[in-house]
Amino acid sequence: MIKRWSASSHTPVLLSEALRALAVQPGGRYIDCTLGSAGHATAILDHGSPGGQLLGIDADPNAIETARERLQHYKDSTLLVNDNFVNLQSICIKSDFFPVHGILFDLGLSSMQLNGNGRGFSFQHDAPLDMRFNPNQKITAADIVNTTSEARLAHLIKTYGEEGHSRRIAQHIVKERPIETTRQLAQLIEKAVGRRGRLHPATKTFQALRIAVNHELEHLEAALRQAVDLLGYEGRLVVITYHSLEDRIVKQFMQREARSCICPPGTPTCICGHTPRLRLINKKVITPTTTEIQLNPRSRSAKLRAAERIIIQDDCYATPEDHAFITIAKSRGWRRPALLQKIRMAFLAA
Repeated sequence: MIKRWSASSHTPVLLSEALRALAVQPGGRYIDCTLGSAGHATAILDHGSPGGQLLGIDADPNAIETARERLQHYKDSTLLVNDNFVNLQSICIKSDFFPVHGILFDLGLSSMQLNGNGRGFSFQHDAPLDMRFNPNQKITAADIVNTTSEARLAHLIKTYGEEGHSRRIAQHIVKERPIETTRQLAQLIEKAVGRRGRLHPATKTFQALRIAVNHELEHLEAALRQAVDLLGYEGRLVVITYHSLEDRIVKQFMQREARSCICPPGTPTCICGHTPRLRLINKKVITPTTTEIQLNPRSRSAKLRAAERIIIQDDCYATPEDHAFITIAKSRGWRRPALLQKIRMAFLAA
């Protein structure tokens, strides 16, 4: 008999798949860029023992405190930072935590955020229209809903929510303003477009507002670029997405970084000078099993993509010392303290 997910529990999505993709090993150094309730982080530390280290980042201060309690057993092996992963590189440099063996992004909302934490991430619980990951941010969902023009609001809902009824929803929002709570907004949307199928008609609009409030897509693009620079040779980049906008960004980024040429189609000869930095681990996206979806229905839209850092020996490594440096790195010698310090200095000089 399958034990189903309950609202009070926290179930990490695609946990075993993420651990395999990260290739977690004892003594490894890993970054969880979306710490949440520390489900993935705990498993990484379990598999990374003895000697494993983890840097956990989350924009939500409540998540940091929850994770600190749950990771108490590993307090000497963890560093938890309340910040947005858009600042990933500066966090790592400040904390002297690079290069690393693996970096994980799990872009879904945590159970704490969905189960009525008072910030309005879900219309299942009545709460103020907030939706900020970090309560110190200035702009809330209520600000956007109540001050944005109808045309701009429709564009935002269509672009970030991929909502076909964006104009009708925006029209009703403007007509009924001010709107202050999640229930008020959800009921308004249901009235505007009706209810068909299992998906609540407010789902896509809530997604769009949350993305806009937290600049999620822009931050993801910036963080992915930084993540590659922080990986050591054969380090793994693993990303779990939950909607097509995120997945498209991750897919295109990894494919681009795995190609030797990114010139526009039809260019007679390569002029881009691009060097591949990643090798795709799973060319076909990984999704939850039927059993996992039954256990945790929130996992049903999850997609996992993974890539591995590579080093291409080319003309930029002209001296014998440079060639020796790359040879040692490729033989996994970058994990040795002396070479690790040399690589740190190269990162800082870049």
